[in-house]
Amino acid sequence: MTQTVAVLGTGKIGEALLSGMIRAGWRPADLLVTTRRSERAEELRTRYGVESVTNAEAAKRADILILAVKPQDMGRLLEELTPHITTERLVISAAAGITTGFIEDRLAARTPVVRVMPNTPVLVDEGMSVISAGSHATADHLAAAEAIFGGVGKTLRVPESQQDAATALSGSGPAYFYFLVEAMTDAGILLGLPRAQAHDLIVQAAIGAAVMLRDSGEHPVKLREAVTSPAGTTISAIRELENHGVRAALIAALEAARDRSRELASGNG
Repeated sequence: MTQTVAVLGTGKIGEALLSGMIRAGWRPADLLVTTRRSERAEELRTRYGVESVTNAEAAKRADILILAVKPQDMGRLLEELTPHITTERLVISAAAGITTGFIEDRLAARTPVVRVMPNTPVLVDEGMSVISAGSHATADHLAAAEAIFGGVGKTLRVPESQQDAATALSGSGPAYFYFLVEAMTDAGILLGLPRAQAHDLIVQAAIGAAVMLRDSGEHPVKLREAVTSPAGTTISAIRELENHGVRAALIAALEAARDRSRELASGNG
């Protein structure tokens, strides 16, 4: 790992990437961070042994710049970086709804840009990061992004036209599961279980089901049918889910998330 990587905006996601890169073999001496607060900079120096610099210094020194700021801060950050970024740099954006075109328009012509949509399980090394190439990004640039984000979970390349759908499904996806766990916990309490027990039962069921989906290679319908006995408890519950339109509600919810992602990407936030 001979390239210098700078993480600009080292919040929770940025720190998760930093930690993942170090575990994957990057030397702290080859990693730079930028922060808004001096206390945060000192915290990262103490924890990881990395150097904290200004945004301009990061742009001058790093081979790869990871822009991990909030979407509303991206325009201002690019104004700081533009005078210092050359076309030899790789710019990776991890800001939701920010297109590669938005970034390319503000940097030197032919600057390679890669767009990545990670989700919050990168904090526990179980993330899914969806990666898209900008107009001037090559296969090597995509591989560099995969090497970084692969340290905190899985990666998937998609055309940028599919990023809004991926945001709805994967970027926001963990929230839907938390919502379901919350609702199922309340149901468990209604059925007479203490909250802590209901929570533990549901969380382990979710973990077990996810591992089976990942490792078995079976279609979810087959796995569901294996639990669904004739005239049994599971089919009674699934009938109620269908009667209440849960499947249709999920489809509508993801469409709404996709549409909102499109609005944010077009600047209508």
